[in-house]
Amino acid sequence: MPNDNKFAVLIDADNVSERYIKIILDEISKDGIATYKRIYGDWTRPELGSWKKVLLDHSILPVQQYGYTSGKNATDSAMIIDAMDILYSGQVEGFCLVSSDSDFTRLAARLRESGMIVVGMGERKTPKAFISACNRFKYLDILATVEPASAPPVAAEAPLPVKARSRGGRAQEQKEAPPAPEAQNEQSETGLATIKEALRAIVAENSDEDDRLFIGTIGNLLVKRYPDFDVRNYGYSKLTPFIRSLGMFEIQSERGGEGSSKLIYVKLK
Repeated sequence: MPNDNKFAVLIDADNVSERYIKIILDEISKDGIATYKRIYGDWTRPELGSWKKVLLDHSILPVQQYGYTSGKNATDSAMIIDAMDILYSGQVEGFCLVSSDSDFTRLAARLRESGMIVVGMGERKTPKAFISACNRFKYLDILATVEPASAPPVAAEAPLPVKARSRGGRAQEQKEAPPAPEAQNEQSETGLATIKEALRAIVAENSDEDDRLFIGTIGNLLVKRYPDFDVRNYGYSKLTPFIRSLGMFEIQSERGGEGSSKLIYVKLK
């Protein structure tokens, strides 16, 4: 089902490349509707000139902020003030903060304290403090390499229940053969070993009387622990084949009811 949560998308032009703009808007569309789309920078600077066509094509409002003092980032202050104004307007349910700058850590934490959903986006150089302050964090430089324009759309992110699709009686994800996650480990701030231990603990602590846990619940709990977790960081498009590749779990599927899709459960070996 579509998500109608309204988001304010606020972009720090000093720390984000215009080549990511489609990824940013596509990703936030999975969480809701981009009601506000604003980008902050000193637009008198020649190096920001490449943004002009992108802003027109995607209807993003540029906010001019002069650098009053050398070495001071006035752009951050303008973005923070706008975020608080939008928060108090009561017009949105969430914020998307796009930057690789740790200066927005306190802002993300403050917005979450007010009950907002906070989605962060930036490159792998983003400090861990900012990542941890968000509900979810997405690495734009990784998504830029795994989502070429010709590729089919990927499945929903881990926070949503993952449903198996079958063809000829066999689950499609069983046919998927992406690179081993070990080869992708360096792409993610949260290492594969940490994710394995977290998965083992989540299944052990939350499984039912048959020692099984619904895969959608696993995705929800994992993202709550590690906001930057995304199976695409490890070369996969869906959660089920990623978990299967770890060799730690049994994957079981069953029909939820007449005419319904298969439900996938995970059990420790």
